Order: sequence, then structure tokens, then C-alpha cells
Amino acid sequence: MLRAVVQKPLQTLCLAGVEPFARIQSRALGHRFKAMSMESAGPLKPLIAVCQMTSTPDKAHNWASCSRLVREAAQRGACVVFLPEGFDFIGSSVKESLSLAEPLEGDHLQRYIGLARECGVWLSLGGFHERGCDWESTGRIYNCHLLLDPKAAYRKTHLFDVEMEGRVSLKESAFTNPGSKIVAPVETPAGKVGLAICYDLRFPEMSIALAREGAEILTYPSAFTVTTGSAHWEVLLRARAVETQCYVVAAAQTGKHHASRTSYGHAMVVDPWGSVVAQCQEGPGLCYAEIDLAYLRRIRQEMPVFSHRRADLYGQVAAQKRPPSP
Repeated sequence: MLRAVVQKPLQTLCLAGVEPFARIQSRALGHRFKAMSMESAGPLKPLIAVCQMTSTPDKAHNWASCSRLVREAAQRGACVVFLPEGFDFIGSSVKESLSLAEPLEGDHLQRYIGLARECGVWLSLGGFHERGCDWESTGRIYNCHLLLDPKAAYRKTHLFDVEMEGRVSLKESAFTNPGSKIVAPVETPAGKVGLAICYDLRFPEMSIALAREGAEILTYPSAFTVTTGSAHWEVLLRARAVETQCYVVAAAQTGKHHASRTSYGHAMVVDPWGSVVAQCQEGPGLCYAEIDLAYLRRIRQEMPVFSHRRADLYGQVAAQKRPPSP
């Protein structure tokens, strides 16, 4: 059963004696919601912000870009801000990526925890280069999706090892360990968020598992290549939204990171009916979307695909028997 592979949020993240994910006290956010609800005649719909950026190997430069986008989103009233895969950096080589990686309790991540507190928002940090507990023994890192405020961290399970002659050549497993768990959806001010990263988008079994566990928003922070993005990005995001009847949120890297790496961009939000409701254009920036959970529930009620699923049949295909010879 798919349900069996979904794990509860991590309680400890190899952080002995450290508490980097202390709960963010969002008083400013609460006051903002209260003021907005008093002005609105209808029920309040939470606003989310989705970031598009161009990371480089320069972590200080990337921090400046991220913090500017997060502060801008907070000023607009967003309650959750989504950053893309590689928000911390995109290295120009395996050696550089390994040298720049940090543990979760490192100084770089602490800056983002402080930023979330300062702005009174939740942050989806969509692909942090993590030196895990096994760094000394493996010499490899994890691609880790962190959600701040709670202690939720998902380590990418599907690694991008692709060789397309003359177009794309990337082998993530050369320096990255695969994660071993799918993390249960996390309750946020915008809804229950299921965590994934980039290449996970191509595996519908994962999105279905998260939806079965109650996900209302699936998030795929990414750094898609131009070749794969121009062919598959939007259609995959819309497919995941339609089959799970979830909002799909995809922060994205865009443009040239260094001499050998360019990303497709087109950060977007897709609603549970499969419609693109927000999208970034060229260059760094933000797009915004309201999350309408009443609309989501209505779609699920009118077309209850999950109650129609035949889990008793999936995973086994009956062999076609040939009729006996005359």
C-alpha cells in the first residue's frame, strides 16, 4: 500500500542539543490576517508567494536575493513563501558543491530561521545542500527540503541521473545520498503541505501517497533544465494537480547559474482542477496565489476519484491467457 511508505515528520535531524526549528511566533502575521478578514465580506483565503531566482556559487549573493524576495512577499501579505531547489547555491562542480554544503545546524540555515521569524511567515526552503550525520563516512550530501516553522525535513528520494546526448548530462547521485522516507503532509496557514523536490515530480506514486495522507498542497521546488522544462514542466505540474486534486506549487530556478548550468524557470501555481493560476515570467521575481480550500473540497466531492481508486488491483497485472489451440 502506498500509505505505508509515508513517514511522520522527523522529530530529530541529527541536531544533538540544537533546536534550529523553534516554532516561529507569527504575531504580525496573525494581526495581518485579522485586519484582512475584517475588511473582507467573504471567508479569508490565504495568500502564498512563489519565488523564482538565479542562484550562483556565491552564497552571500543568493542570500541577498532570497531575503529580498521573502521580505517583499511578507509585505504583500503572504503567509507561506516558497523558495526553489538550490536556493542556497548552485555549484559549478561536484567539488565546489560538496565544499559549500553545511549541516542543518550551520550558520547559513540559521539566517533563514531568523528571516522567517522577522517576517512572520512560513518558509519552504526547497533544496538545501545538507551535510548529514553520515557525511564523514559517505562524503556525500542530501538534497533537503525544509519547512520552517515545524520540524519538517524531506530528503530527496529520486535523484536526477540523466544523460541526453548533446543536451543534458547530470548525475546527482555522484555526490548526493537518496532519502529513505516520504514525510507526512504538514499543516500550515495555507493548508496541508506535502514536500517533494524537482525530479520527484515525475513519480506520481509519491504525489498520490501524499494526497492519501491528507495533502492539499503539493510543492515541487525545482531547477529544471531548459531541455526538460520546455518539454515537460507545465504538463507534469498540471498532471499532478489533476490526479491528486491538490494545489501544486513549484518555485523555480531560472537563467544562467554559471558557465555550464542554465535553468528553465516558469515558477507557477496550479489549482486542483489543473488550471495555471499564477506564473512567473522571465528573470527573478514572485508570483502570488490564493489557496481556496473550499474550492478544493468541492472538486473532491463532485469527482471523488480517491474513493474510486482500485488499490486492490494496482501493482498486479493479470497475465493474458491464450485460448487453447483447436
